[in-house]
Amino acid sequence: MSASSLDTAVPITPEQLEQLTEAKFAAILADDPRQASRWIRAAAEHGIVQAQAMWGQILLEGRGTEKNPEEAYQWFKHAAYQDHPHAMNMLARCYEHGWGTPHNPVVAAFWYKKAANTGLDWGMYNYANLLIKGYGVKADRAEALKWYRQAASLGHAKSINIIGRFHEEGWEVQQDIGLATAYYKQAAIGGDFRGQFNYARMLINAGEAAEAVKWLMKIPETATEVFMQDLLGYLETSTHPVLRQAAAKLKDRA
Repeated sequence: MSASSLDTAVPITPEQLEQLTEAKFAAILADDPRQASRWIRAAAEHGIVQAQAMWGQILLEGRGTEKNPEEAYQWFKHAAYQDHPHAMNMLARCYEHGWGTPHNPVVAAFWYKKAANTGLDWGMYNYANLLIKGYGVKADRAEALKWYRQAASLGHAKSINIIGRFHEEGWEVQQDIGLATAYYKQAAIGGDFRGQFNYARMLINAGEAAEAVKWLMKIPETATEVFMQDLLGYLETSTHPVLRQAAAKLKDRA
């Protein structure tokens, strides 16, 4: 059975799902988003929890099917109640951002913490973010740092970047610019665009402008549109000529 020969009009049966090997399923996922979404939906409807979490993500993003945040929320909820860590994290995001369900930061914090307690780095990071802001939970920077450190120990680049901020600002730790720079560099290498920006700032301050520009040029690869707008505004209004030149280069690449 090849991914290209599947008939999209014929319902997928439990027997077909049982016969689907990991290699065949990988081929389906790589071949056609619509075909992939069809198979993932079938697996989700037949009770496969991993597929339920995947189908929720597909519905949330509208990949190979119509975007439907309300239905995505229901699938995340179904999988989360079966202890699927990623579904717990995504259910929390739905509550935090109001995707398919009303905003409820308290419930978001509950599910982020459950995801964090399973060992999921994204759950740790997102729960720590709420602790920093005091959103849905009592603000507690020390507790947030604990969760960021746990996520960082798993290689979570965004958490590593925020630990750098703790050391730069002296939050809950002794201020240490050298250590902050080391964390920012690690986050930058890990692909976090905020880490790349922060590491570039440290390089500029150390007089290493050329190296800083190299990292600034990497930011558009993963940064959000909002971050890019803020970044360009920051660079264009900088008193440092190298940063203004970097802004012009980024605009030329856009």
